[in-house]
Amino acid sequence: MLPPPPQEAPRPPKRVDPVPGTPFGVVHLDVAPVTSGLAIGSLVAGIASILVSLLVFCFGIAGPNLGGAWAAGAFTVLGALAGGAAIVTGLLGRRQIRRPAPPPGVRFTGRGLAVAGLSCGGVGLLLSLLGLGVALVVQLT
Repeated sequence: MLPPPPQEAPRPPKRVDPVPGTPFGVVHLDVAPVTSGLAIGSLVAGIASILVSLLVFCFGIAGPNLGGAWAAGAFTVLGALAGGAAIVTGLLGRRQIRRPAPPPGVRFTGRGLAVAGLSCGGVGLLLSLLGLGVALVVQLT
C-alpha cells in the first residue's frame, strides 16, 4: 500500500475585494511561478545540437573510405537545425519570462535555462559547421 502524496500547504489569498451590496467577495489567489517550457526546450535542443556536432566531427575525421563527407554533411544539417531551434526557442523563452503578468496571470521563470539553451545552441551550430569544414578538408586531401 502506497502512502498518500504529501499535501501542499494551503496558500492564503493575495487579497479579497468585497462586492458592494452583497456579503460576497472576489478572492485573488497567488499563482505559483512556472518554469517556461520554451526555456526547457531551448536547453534540450542546444544539448542535442552539441551532441550531433560531435557526430559531424567523427564522420568527418573518418575520412573518405567511410563516406565521411556525405555523412558529416547530413549530420551538419541536423545539428544546424537543432542549434537554430535552440536559439529561436531560447529567445522566445526569454521574452516570455521578461513579460510581466497581471495578478491572476501565470509568471514564468527559467531565465538561466533560456540563456544556457541559447549558448548551447550557438556552440552546437558553430561546431557543426566547423566539423563540416574539417570533413571537407579531410575529403579533399
